[in-house]
Amino acid sequence: MDVLYGSLSEAELAVARETERSVLAALSEEELEELHLRVRRLRDKHVSQYRRQAAARVTEAGARGAARPRNRRAADRAEVFERALARVSTALAKAARQSAAQLRAERLAAAAEARAAHKGDRATATSPAGRPSPPAAGVSDTAKRPPRKSTGRIKRDASTLAENKRRQARRDAR
Repeated sequence: MDVLYGSLSEAELAVARETERSVLAALSEEELEELHLRVRRLRDKHVSQYRRQAAARVTEAGARGAARPRNRRAADRAEVFERALARVSTALAKAARQSAAQLRAERLAAAAEARAAHKGDRATATSPAGRPSPPAAGVSDTAKRPPRKSTGRIKRDASTLAENKRRQARRDAR
């Protein structure tokens, strides 16, 4: 593999070195996303070059198998960036899972705080006799009921009932 690194340009070699595990561990999620994009572009470039060169050599050699050995170096370069992309993708997924877990924990903590604050409000809203006070003026009984069926749903239900009754009437007439 070291021989192959010698065939990469300085910029490509720098990107390949950025994908080492020790370097990836120090990057933030945004930096990993940017590196992922650069590595994917390089991988795509080398894969497309490999395919173009392979297609051109097939006509010269007369067969794909005969053309393959002359195109091995281009395939190896594409493989270097394929493996680098896999390393970056794994690190990015790990960072994304960590940030998602952190956000989830923050949301749960905020919800628990809100719930505790709401419980405190309810505890102070009791009547002098110790019973809960009636609901606020803006809340009606209809807000507590489940939603009604829409007019479209009522019509569909009526249509189904009517169809079933017609079917039963035909059976009874026999």
